[in-house]
Amino acid sequence: MITEKKKTAPHKEASFHTKEELTYSSGEYYVTNPLPKYHIASKGISADAAYRFIHDELSLDGSTVLNLASFVHTWMPPQADLLVRENMSKNLIDSDEYPATQVIHTRCVSILADLWHAPSAKAAIGTATTGSSEGAQLGGLAMKKIWQAKRKAAGKNIHEPGPNIVMGANAQVALEKFARYFDVECRLVPVSIESKYRLDPKKAMEYVDENTIGVFVILGSTYTGHYEPVKEMSDFLDQYEARTGNYVPIHVDGASGAFVAPFVTPKLDWDFKLPRVVSINASGHKFGLSYVGVGWVVWRDKQHLPKDLIFELHYLGSVEYSFSLNFSRPAAPIIAQYFNFLHLGFEGYRTVGLADMKNARLLSRALERTGYYTVISDVHRAIGDRIGKELETSDVEAYEPGLPVVAFQFSDKFKQEHPEIQQVWIQTLLRSKGWIVPNYELPPSLEKTEILRVVVRENVTEVLIDRLVADIVEITESLKDSSSSMHALDTLGNIQKPAKHEHSESNLKRGEGSDPHGTYARPC
Repeated sequence: MITEKKKTAPHKEASFHTKEELTYSSGEYYVTNPLPKYHIASKGISADAAYRFIHDELSLDGSTVLNLASFVHTWMPPQADLLVRENMSKNLIDSDEYPATQVIHTRCVSILADLWHAPSAKAAIGTATTGSSEGAQLGGLAMKKIWQAKRKAAGKNIHEPGPNIVMGANAQVALEKFARYFDVECRLVPVSIESKYRLDPKKAMEYVDENTIGVFVILGSTYTGHYEPVKEMSDFLDQYEARTGNYVPIHVDGASGAFVAPFVTPKLDWDFKLPRVVSINASGHKFGLSYVGVGWVVWRDKQHLPKDLIFELHYLGSVEYSFSLNFSRPAAPIIAQYFNFLHLGFEGYRTVGLADMKNARLLSRALERTGYYTVISDVHRAIGDRIGKELETSDVEAYEPGLPVVAFQFSDKFKQEHPEIQQVWIQTLLRSKGWIVPNYELPPSLEKTEILRVVVRENVTEVLIDRLVADIVEITESLKDSSSSMHALDTLGNIQKPAKHEHSESNLKRGEGSDPHGTYARPC
C-alpha cells in the first residue's frame, strides 16, 4: 500500500530495492511497498510523487548544455516554450480540427522552398517530418518510384538487377536504412583523406549505371562537418546523361547544412538552383533551432513527387492528403519552427550561424596550437588551402564552407611520444567533468582512425569553449605525466561503459542485428 504522512525526515534520493522492484521516499509521500519496474502496479501513486520519482531518476542524464556530441537543438526562448505547451496536445494530421495549424505548416514549406531557391515556392511541394531520417527516406522513395515508372514505360525489368542508390561511405545510417528497408541496393563510395572524408564525385561515377535511382549528397557530413560538393556531383551527372541518356537525380541530405548554408554561405551552389537537385531534407530540430521532433522534405515541384506516394484520406469529416511515413504527429514542433522563422528572420539565422562558425574556428585554432591535436575539419582554413596556415578574418566567404563542427585527433607527434595513451580516454575523462564529446572511428577504408568531435551549437558560447579547451589541455597533460593517477589508466585496459539496459531481456545481443557497413550509426 501507499500511505501519505507528514514530512518528518529530509528528502531521500531514489534507491533500487531489487532488480525487479524499487522503493523511494519523495516529499510528503512515502512508499511502504516496492514499486514494480517491469509490470504495472496494481495501484498508482499521486501525480506529485510520480513526478518527483521520475524527475530524480532523470537527473542521472547528461547535461544538454554540455552535450557536444549532438546536433539536436536544446533551447528556445520562453515565448516558444509557451507556444509548445499551449499546442502540445494538437495532432498535425487533423487538418479539419486544426486548420490554422495546417496553414502554418504550409507556410513553413513555402518558406523553405523559397529559401532553397525552388523555381516557384508555390509550385514546390513538401511536408513536415519527425526528422531528417524520414525526410531522406521519402526523398529516396520518390526517386525509386520515378525510376520504376520510367523502366516500365520502356518495357524494362524493375526487379533484375533492380534499383541502386549511390552515397558516400560517410553517410549517416538513416540513408542506408532507406536502401535496406525499401529494397534498393546501397552503393557506398569509399572516402579518403584526399576527398576530405566525404563523397568523391569522380569516384562516385564508377558506381552509377542505368539502374541508379539517384545520388544522396550530404550537406554536412556527420563525421567531420564537411559539405559534399553538390555542384561538382551535378556536373558529372550532366556529362554522364549527355553521354548515355540516363537521367540520375540528386537528393540533398541537408539535415544540418540546409539550415546553415543559406544564411552563412549564400553564394554556395547546392540547392534547387541546380536543376538536378529534385528534393532536399533538413532537420528543424538541428540548426533550424527548434525542439526535437521536426524535420522537412521539399520537392522542387509536384512532378518529382509521384502520385503513388500521395494518399487521399477521407477522415474526420474532411479530405486530407498525406505523403509522410507517419500519420499522427505532434503539431507543437512545427509551430516552434514557424516561431523561429518569424522571430529570427534571415538576419537572425545568419547572426546565429556566423557566431557558431566563429566559435568553431576559435576551438579549432586553440586545439591545434596546443600541439597535442590535429584538426581534420576545415572551417578554420582558407578556401583551397587544405593544409595551409590558419586564416584569421571575419570574412566567412574566405573559409572552407562547412558545418560548425570540430573534428580532431591526437597529433602524429603526440602519438609518437605517448603511444600508450588511448584517445578514447579523453572522452571518458571529459565525461567525468560533465562534457559529452564522442570518440569514434572514421568510415570504411579509414576506420583505423579515431576522432573526437564537437558540434558547436548556439549554446556553445565562447565562455564554454574557453572552459572546454582548458579541460582538454588539463586532461591531456595529466595523461602525459607518468606520475599522474590519470596516466595509470593504461593499467585498466578497456574502460567499462555503463549498461544502457538494466533488464537483460530488453537488450539485443551481439549478432542479433545486421552487420555494420560503416555508416555512422550514432544518434545525432
